[in-house]
Amino acid sequence: MMSTTQNLLKELTEESVVTSKMLQRIPADQQNWQPHEKSMSVNKLAGHIAELPGWISMILQTEGLNFADQAYTSPVWNTDSELLAILEKSLAEAKAALENAKEEDLLPIWTLKHGDQVLMSKTKGEFIRHSMSQIVHHRAQLGVYLRLLDVPLPGSYGPSADDPNF
Repeated sequence: MMSTTQNLLKELTEESVVTSKMLQRIPADQQNWQPHEKSMSVNKLAGHIAELPGWISMILQTEGLNFADQAYTSPVWNTDSELLAILEKSLAEAKAALENAKEEDLLPIWTLKHGDQVLMSKTKGEFIRHSMSQIVHHRAQLGVYLRLLDVPLPGSYGPSADDPNF
């Protein structure tokens, strides 16, 4: 039977294949496009997706994050290779952290705050799982962006209309 950390590592590895395929589809001339004024641009959304695996190592190494102490800025990238390098770096950090983590490392509480306001407080294991859900969530958002830009979508958990052979 696999441990929780081994299961998380397996899921992260599987999801990273789909994430990489999706990020590779971004048209260079559409990085500043956004579907709505309240939406992130393609560039910011893709950068966020690429960096999200790095949250796993941050969660395991810290007790929490306070956005009031550290304003969020999306990673800067201009080319596909720069974007994929961000993804590969964050994946390598996450995988190393999970490979070195023990089951008891997933039990302490990790808190996400903005100033004195607690946004979420969960065990580190729950927050890691939440971060992985965020990757999938934002990747699906990017899929909608790409569909609106008429970019063929790769299959993810099976075939897509553009990738019937998956």
